[in-house]
Amino acid sequence: MFDEIANLHKLCFPNKPWSAQDFSDLQKSGCEIVASQNGFIVWRKTLDEAEIITIGVNPTERRQGIASAMLCIIENTLKKQQVKKIFLEVSSSNISAQNLYKKTGYKQVGIRPKYYDGIDAILMSKDL
Repeated sequence: MFDEIANLHKLCFPNKPWSAQDFSDLQKSGCEIVASQNGFIVWRKTLDEAEIITIGVNPTERRQGIASAMLCIIENTLKKQQVKKIFLEVSSSNISAQNLYKKTGYKQVGIRPKYYDGIDAILMSKDL
């Protein structure tokens, strides 16, 4: 399973691909992973909060609602687990991801200067 996710991650993020071992290590550290043929999402829950670690959709399958559906699935799962708030970081240069998060109810709550190799990260959150 982790090999397939790593291959998909490489398609989504060719400049910073994660290995199968990276995904295995994330799962061992307590992260949850949901993956399909065309997308994946990794998150971690701590008490009544959660953080999306990464989300990706095969570039040839984007803009078809896959990421929105994955967000909805994990948000519903987290609500059942009494999670009150979910956080994520997104590159200030990734406008399409920012638009997705805004469309699904996330709001900007901060900035982490030069977080991604000199590019700012926008910290977003959503109350569940």
